[in-house]
Amino acid sequence: MEFPAPLIVVVALLLYLVSSIHILTEYERGVIFRLGKLLPAPKGPGVILVFRPIDMMTRISLRTVVHDVPPQDIITRDNVSVKVNAVVYYRVIDPRRAVVEVENYMYATSQLAQTTLRSVLGQAELDDLLASRERLNLELQQILDNQTDPWGIKVSSVEVKHVDLPQDMQRAMARQAEAEREKRAKIIHAEGELIASEKLSQAAAVINAQAGAMSLRYLQTLTEISAEQNSTIIFPLPIELFSMLRNASGDRDR
Repeated sequence: MEFPAPLIVVVALLLYLVSSIHILTEYERGVIFRLGKLLPAPKGPGVILVFRPIDMMTRISLRTVVHDVPPQDIITRDNVSVKVNAVVYYRVIDPRRAVVEVENYMYATSQLAQTTLRSVLGQAELDDLLASRERLNLELQQILDNQTDPWGIKVSSVEVKHVDLPQDMQRAMARQAEAEREKRAKIIHAEGELIASEKLSQAAAVINAQAGAMSLRYLQTLTEISAEQNSTIIFPLPIELFSMLRNASGDRDR
């Protein structure tokens, strides 16, 4: 059975048109090259027509990419060797430049993130790396964003995720922290002794100023001792005896 030539042409055209239909989702854009020349604007989202072989399309996703930077061996400014890894958040804001300006924007961004991480953190000291991460994260983000801007890439955030210290350095930092805590404990204890001595001096001055204060304190001490259940034997002596002994000692010294 032979088919008419016009019917074959029509069927071929229909199949060509059907194969030229492409559907791009909301987060995708199509960069079209027509006869090797870049079209002024990317296509999508929705239904677009790509007439092959005249047109060639490259799909670009506009969603944020979360890239885990592999651990990097870094020597800090104070000559401490550490392993650091980070997370980079970026997305494509100009699909045309992401296709034309760089061969593989994802690989290029990954390599740039690794080299920038080593360069920036290598200029920081270990204490800054552990305590000033927000400042270092912001510095990394600004550097990466400026360098990837010609590629149509926007780096929104960089986060240093983990800093792996050598075992020797961890033990040294633990000893340093322990010594710091002991120093603070000794200072607090010395301050307590100073305050206690000042209060005792004030109490002695008050007792010395009042004649009956010593007797009252003596009776209070006896009461406290007798309240406890122990085998202590108490022989109370009159306060006047102590006064006589003190006066006799004073006369002998004169």
